[in-house]
Amino acid sequence: MTKIPFVGLHAHSVAGSIFDGFGYPNEHMDYAHQNGSDALALTDHGNMNGLSWQVLHAKKMEAEGKDFKPIYGCEAYFIPSVKEWREEYERTMADKKAARAAKKDQTSGATVEDEGASKKASKNILNRRRHLVLLAQNQKGLNNLFKLISESYKSENFYRYPRIDFDLLMKYNEGIIASSACLGGVYAGCYWENFEEGEKAILAAMRAITKRFLEVFGDRWYGELQWNNVPEQHKLNSYIIKMHEEFGIPLISTADSHYPNPEAWKDRELYKRLGWLGKGRPSWATDDGLPVDVDEIGYELYPKNGNQMWDSYKKYSSECGAVYSDELVLGSIEETYKIAHERIEKFYPDNTVRLPDFVVPAGETADSALRKFCFEGLRAKNIHNGEQYTSRLEYELNVIADRGFSKYFLTMNEISRIANEVMLAGPGRGSAAGSLVAYSLGITQVDPIKFGLQFERFLRSDAVDYPDIDYDVSEPMILKDLLIERWGDDTVAPISNWNTLQLKSLIKDISKLYNIPFTESNAVTGKMMTEATSAAKKAHGIKAGVYNPTFEEVKKYSSTLQAFLRKYPDVATHVDELYGQVRSCSRHAGGVVIAENLDYYMPLISSKNVRQTPWSEGQNVRHLEPMGFIKFDLLGLSTLRMIEGAVSHILRRHCGVENPEFSDILNFYNKNLHPDVVDLDDRKVYENVFHKGNWAGTFQFTESGVQGLCKQVKPTGIIDISSVTSTFRPGPLSANVDKELVKARRSPGMVGYINDVHREVTEETSGFLLFQEQIAMLAHKLGKDLSLDEGNLLRKVLTKKGTGKTAKVKEALYEKFMQGCLVSHGMKTKQAQRLWDTFEYFSGYGFNKSHAVCYSIISYQCAWLFTYYPAEWMAAFLDKEPESRKESAISTAKQFGFQIAPLNVNTSGRVWGISEDGRTLIQPLTSVKGLGEAAISQIVDNRPFHTIEEFLFNPDIIYSKLNKKCIDALVRSEALDTLMDKRFVGRKHFWSAIAVDRPRSKKKLAGNIDLYAPEGHFSLEEEVVNLVNLTGRFPFTRVVDPEVIEGLKNNKIPPISEFDKDLMVCWAVPRSVKVKTTVKGNKYFQVDLVDSNSVITSIRCWGIDPSLGDNISINVPYLIRPDYSEGWGFSTRGKISSKWKMLA
Repeated sequence: MTKIPFVGLHAHSVAGSIFDGFGYPNEHMDYAHQNGSDALALTDHGNMNGLSWQVLHAKKMEAEGKDFKPIYGCEAYFIPSVKEWREEYERTMADKKAARAAKKDQTSGATVEDEGASKKASKNILNRRRHLVLLAQNQKGLNNLFKLISESYKSENFYRYPRIDFDLLMKYNEGIIASSACLGGVYAGCYWENFEEGEKAILAAMRAITKRFLEVFGDRWYGELQWNNVPEQHKLNSYIIKMHEEFGIPLISTADSHYPNPEAWKDRELYKRLGWLGKGRPSWATDDGLPVDVDEIGYELYPKNGNQMWDSYKKYSSECGAVYSDELVLGSIEETYKIAHERIEKFYPDNTVRLPDFVVPAGETADSALRKFCFEGLRAKNIHNGEQYTSRLEYELNVIADRGFSKYFLTMNEISRIANEVMLAGPGRGSAAGSLVAYSLGITQVDPIKFGLQFERFLRSDAVDYPDIDYDVSEPMILKDLLIERWGDDTVAPISNWNTLQLKSLIKDISKLYNIPFTESNAVTGKMMTEATSAAKKAHGIKAGVYNPTFEEVKKYSSTLQAFLRKYPDVATHVDELYGQVRSCSRHAGGVVIAENLDYYMPLISSKNVRQTPWSEGQNVRHLEPMGFIKFDLLGLSTLRMIEGAVSHILRRHCGVENPEFSDILNFYNKNLHPDVVDLDDRKVYENVFHKGNWAGTFQFTESGVQGLCKQVKPTGIIDISSVTSTFRPGPLSANVDKELVKARRSPGMVGYINDVHREVTEETSGFLLFQEQIAMLAHKLGKDLSLDEGNLLRKVLTKKGTGKTAKVKEALYEKFMQGCLVSHGMKTKQAQRLWDTFEYFSGYGFNKSHAVCYSIISYQCAWLFTYYPAEWMAAFLDKEPESRKESAISTAKQFGFQIAPLNVNTSGRVWGISEDGRTLIQPLTSVKGLGEAAISQIVDNRPFHTIEEFLFNPDIIYSKLNKKCIDALVRSEALDTLMDKRFVGRKHFWSAIAVDRPRSKKKLAGNIDLYAPEGHFSLEEEVVNLVNLTGRFPFTRVVDPEVIEGLKNNKIPPISEFDKDLMVCWAVPRSVKVKTTVKGNKYFQVDLVDSNSVITSIRCWGIDPSLGDNISINVPYLIRPDYSEGWGFSTRGKISSKWKMLA
């Protein structure tokens, strides 16, 4: 047979048909082209999440000279009337039991299709939906399709699946072709719903719905035939052919492809099963395991060509005994080609950059408005007469206008203005702090001229990328909600993240499906990352810092994984194919897009009732910018919440503001902490925190390594702090820059500068190239006619390897640089070459100076608050620290001499309180694990309580909110101790009587008091566990008798935090002991200890063997003889009994 023209008009990918389609759109397109097709439609279930993949790959194919047409579509979920369906939904939700079940199925951008459930009659009207294939003919049709999908995800159309109906189709059908889809489609719905009544009822229903679709689409409505060995499919085909005969509707045949090539069927079957693990069994699943071959499934769902479609028709119609007209079927196959090339245009979606018009004031253009606002900002800062500022501002405004980004800055200005109404924003983040425009508008707070920050690092005049301002705030979710509230969810949309299957979970899940013992798979996943990390770091020459090995590196370097995959080759094959397939949808931490009528220009989806983008923009995937949407990053910085909290305490304690509002906090910040007003050279601050090492929640200085480096460098300015934080990263540490920096700081006269230009640019960092901007500036100042834009381009191309366009750009810049060095600056060839080599070496780990300076200012603000308001800062620090670090944070507070007042149900508040003398911190009820806001409100609103009866039987308390679990936590955290009178023998008696056996009457309480008296007291170990787990407070004086501490002092044995190398003995209390394994398989203990100074110290115990009795008990004091080194800290070697002695 000659080649039959055919185009697949029904296809699914993993990008939008999660756990149903397999393989990304580019894989489907490549195979379709290789298989002889010149076009392919993508019609994922209920969304167009894969469209960005489709568009970008089509452009790539075109650039490669491949003739291939992308067709944009969707297999929508359809019901005739959303209104009628919604009425049934509301009736169901009125039933409390049914409503509880229904609410479990929240709106999600990652709907998982249960293909079996859709291919039969639905008994539950809430789940009812039918498939409908929609294809865009042109840009108008595509915009209408976007609108349909966006509408379908609105809450009134959604329950488990997004739905459209005839009313929506009547409004938005222009430019759209529709077909009846599969065994779950609209015609199939007529078949399934009327199956028991027989052919007459089926045909009547199909005639009725055909008339409705013809009213909407006219000659753009097609009956869809499919070919498989499912008997019902052939019955449905016969009914669809009758509609063709009666109404003249044209017919098409589709492959309904779900995986990118014939060999991928088994991976798709496994992928489907992975999607349902832990969710119950879908309707199509069996206990028989994976099919042996594709014939067992009964269909092949890859992108077929016309001849393969004909073969499928012949094969499956014969197997099912169905008889068709060959001419009719051939025509339905060829009709797809006509649709693709005669009825659908070849076009790419309009990717005009979209930003809101409402940010431009009436009577202004975006350029004129931005200019006006910027110069007003300079005047407000009283720097408008400085020529350096006005000329720099003019330059930046011209670049921004030429690049067409004035509206972007106006939008960012509005975001900043709204944020500053309700929360603190950071001084700046990333390269945007190099912009004077951003500073004049108040988007950033750091003067770029004062600190030598470069605009060109942020936005080059010769580049094509979009600007990217990362904006730190204390509460990003509140800000996003506020923007949506003010501007609408059709204007502001959070950006979606598409989470993918990762190696660890894949191995466990695939092993489960192949009945591999959990102990085996768990052992592998427990070891493989440790094995791979150390080997990969060694291969890359990384000596310090955190490193996450790639998928390929884990397979290459983990011997345990290699052995497992050799034993189970099927797992190995599936892991390779399934790694990176989509698992779920979430939201970007801070990214939003902002543009008017978003629902017309992209197919918005929804997750848990929040509308969001269908496409991602991040480190690994950049799909929004190419489609014309600029990402705005609104990021959360918990340190800003700490600063807000500290200022609130300051206002209450020192300024007489009983209940500070945010305007009060902002006023204090602007007068005392803003980078323009705070003394950034205050020696007292540097000495107290950065020299002495008085760290308590100091931003960027929470880890011991960077703390130690800082104490050695002894910074005296913001650039010094920036040098420390820029150095303490894996690259510089691997190159020993930290050690060299310390030497240079101690002996500045020993630093060798090549010439005055080199000194001018690098003297602030002791001769080192720590900042990316230094490379750009040196190249600019030393090169011949080498602009600062080119200097920043050089910074980028130095990090890339290759022989193509980038290599040519690098070569041209090298020539300019060398010519300037040799001719204009009289340098020797060796000197110039050495400096170029230094550029290449440092380019791999040079840091962004704008970012470093802004974040160093936040570090300084933390240090300033701790220096001048220590109690207020410490209370804010304790409020911010998460549950996992609560004990450590309280130890830090004690370390600085603060007393911790115990919890008290009558006096503890919602935040950490401060005593009048400022030396005692009062623990809040919010710090009790398991005690939520609802319970705390019941306590605070109804106290004081004078007796336990008043607490347990208060008529104003709602005890469903202050329940048994809450009372249990309050007793064991000792918050109810003031209500424990003489009737109770001890705290365990109290706990049993009022919490374990919660009394509902005073009579029952009296009985409990008698019944549980033998319970008495908690053991010391129980008390320690209760307090630490529930409050983070370690009761040191209960664990170590004060007489023991006094005896240690008298014998001049110091706690470990005061370790004396000459004495070589100390004492401490182990708080946790973890058994770990070295790369060579040797066991060692990692022990965290605390001492009487409340300092938490770690120690490694090498050469131990738990099987031979090596053991360390927690919560008891020990005498220890450790070794100590600056690099490794504390350690012991050999048997525990030889170095550790438990104290009585």
